Amino acid sequence: MAKKMDKVIITCAVTGGIHTPTMSEHLPVTPDEIALQSIEAAEAGASIIHLHARNPEDGRPTPDPEVFMQFLPRIKQVSDAVINITTGGGLGMTVQERLAAPLRAEPEMCSLNMGSMNFALHPLANRYKEWKYDWEKPYLESTDDFIFRNTFRDIKYILQHLGEECGTRFEHECYDIGHLYNLAHFVDAGLVKPPFLVQSIFGILGGIGADMENVMFMKQTADRLFGDDYVWSVLAAGRFQMPFITQAAMMGGNVRVGLEDSLYIGRGKLAESNAQQVAKIRRILEELGLEVASPDDARAALDLKGGDMVKF
Repeated sequence: MAKKMDKVIITCAVTGGIHTPTMSEHLPVTPDEIALQSIEAAEAGASIIHLHARNPEDGRPTPDPEVFMQFLPRIKQVSDAVINITTGGGLGMTVQERLAAPLRAEPEMCSLNMGSMNFALHPLANRYKEWKYDWEKPYLESTDDFIFRNTFRDIKYILQHLGEECGTRFEHECYDIGHLYNLAHFVDAGLVKPPFLVQSIFGILGGIGADMENVMFMKQTADRLFGDDYVWSVLAAGRFQMPFITQAAMMGGNVRVGLEDSLYIGRGKLAESNAQQVAKIRRILEELGLEVASPDDARAALDLKGGDMVKF
């Protein structure tokens, strides 16, 4: 069984590299918007803030450390939340590009995708007739021929250079059952040490489907592979977000929300901010009699190095 938690960790993924500016006027794009929405999400109850960067001119995902450094220190100055930086980046970035900002910032946490996969966003390109920027539609359409590369060599590189050398720990993103076995390989090799966070992801085309039975299957498989060495969390894409994470919380898991994962707060209604999604899941958790973890609770549960040990 996953490590028993007295409180539920809420992670908020603020902007991501999937959705494009046309899809919602509320998607944070500029460093100012990313900083503000991150701080508000933390105030609403998120103990971990997961961050990507975007070109402030047109909203395109960017790996540029200079852009990250325009919002990371500002969030840290105002909030005690654990800052978690992507190593996934955006479509077509090399591993070196994806690591440029994390290696400079040396954050407490980073995401780490646990396998290569067809990461398909192209159906989204058919939903919109007009686009705010000319890069958006081709960016999405190109994913019918896109493999999100995370080879064993790539993963080992990240674990060594960011994990062992910088003391960063990881949100191990598992989009399918095989990704759990990939993680088990690195646990067996001694490159991943407990307690580690397993983020089970549902509803991305190319990964495991958003069927409630799959939540149980992923959890049972992780329990079998890792025992109580891991901390379990769930995210689900789009309309599956709230029902799936509510189910996960009832099963003893932790949860992730944010505009990276879903642009909506209810059926057909765009979320006006990341904090709105955090407030909603917090309300649900507390109605269920569950307590929300503070940033320090999350640090203790995940054995993080502390906010004073980062480089921003």
